Amino acid sequence: MTHDTPAQLDQTRTEPGRTLDTDPPRTLGTFAQLGLWGNLGISLLLPVAATFLVLPGTSVASTLLAVVVGAVIGSTLLGLSAAVGARTGAPAMVLLRGLLGTRLSALPTVVNLLQCVGWATFEVFVIAEAATALTGGPRWVFVLVAGVLATGMALRPLGVVKILSRYAVWLAIASTVYLLVQVLRQPLPPLTEGGSAGFWSATDLVIALPVSWVPLAADYSRHSRSATASFVGASVGYGVATVVFFALGVFALVAYGVTPGFDVIGSLLVLPVAGVAVVVLVVDELDEAFANLYSTAVSAQNLRPGWDRRHLVIGVGVLATALALGVDAYSYEPFLYLLGAVFVPLTAVLLVAFFVLGRLGGGSGWDTSAEAPARPEMLVPWVAGFVAYQLVAPTALTGWAAGWTTWWTDRQSDLGIPTGWSASLVALAVSGVLTLAVGAVRRR
Repeated sequence: MTHDTPAQLDQTRTEPGRTLDTDPPRTLGTFAQLGLWGNLGISLLLPVAATFLVLPGTSVASTLLAVVVGAVIGSTLLGLSAAVGARTGAPAMVLLRGLLGTRLSALPTVVNLLQCVGWATFEVFVIAEAATALTGGPRWVFVLVAGVLATGMALRPLGVVKILSRYAVWLAIASTVYLLVQVLRQPLPPLTEGGSAGFWSATDLVIALPVSWVPLAADYSRHSRSATASFVGASVGYGVATVVFFALGVFALVAYGVTPGFDVIGSLLVLPVAGVAVVVLVVDELDEAFANLYSTAVSAQNLRPGWDRRHLVIGVGVLATALALGVDAYSYEPFLYLLGAVFVPLTAVLLVAFFVLGRLGGGSGWDTSAEAPARPEMLVPWVAGFVAYQLVAPTALTGWAAGWTTWWTDRQSDLGIPTGWSASLVALAVSGVLTLAVGAVRRR
């Protein structure tokens, strides 16, 4: 295993060390983390996803309430996960050593590597698609530009966080406010007209967005000056951005069309000087790609702590850029949601074990060392929560993988499980309760 030289150790005062051998610098305050998570929550994917929230006959008020409820639940889970990272100083996947043990923590690490590479590719792909639509230029050029910029940002993550909080977030907020005001000036139907069908399924979709960042939260909050700052930064920053951007999509949908998958971005471009605002948001989308690239590298270090973070970032950046050049990222988006569903129940297991069982068990500490013992019993509530999630809302896969959806849908019918529930809430409840049960057995 390699060790940093004194000159390299000095660099960790402003940036993370090259390996996991060095302590993380604690340089991020509340404002910096509000800027980071606010920027990560400002994404063009949210208004597009919002088009699947509004069902025929559903009132706008009911949909907006689902957005608020989902954002509060999801961002609270994100904030608590960030607080765990701030308390332990460990990256997200290393943090799971304290839950599962060092060897078993490789299981969620591999899944997280797959989803981080996938989302990084998807973000680069989306940036290039939007830039091509705005300028008419060749898509491959924008793929290369986005890939290079995101990789460069991931090499100096803490410096990027400070830039995001000082400058980028204000441009993004100004663009968002402009677009929201312009959309609200359009003729809108009465907000209370209609029912509340699909409320919990809409809530579930909103919850999924902040929870998808839980496996990455500690990678940044370990640099926080306090657990409180990390919780406020993640929960408030991402939560507010989630509400605003989902609301933008909902209002644009009811103002311009009622079809899932409706071209929200295209409709916004017809507004006066909206092109400038959308360009700002397209550029702001780079932070999502950067965050996924950096977390891929940090997650890989849970498997090989001596690997150089910079080399990993460059390698993953090249891979994601190449994938964005050669594939249609929309074709594997459902697989990314399936991978994300793995972390919904794992979040419940982690938070209950850390905040509840740790205290009830006498507080022996959270062992994230390379010698952390295996705890296979903690796999039970995790797996049970994932099964519950799929039984309530099977992940919709197509093509050769459609059999997955069919099998779970059939089991849902066999067991008489009603549709319309929140799969996230059910999975969180099942995993949380079983984690308490496992903890009780261990104490005895």
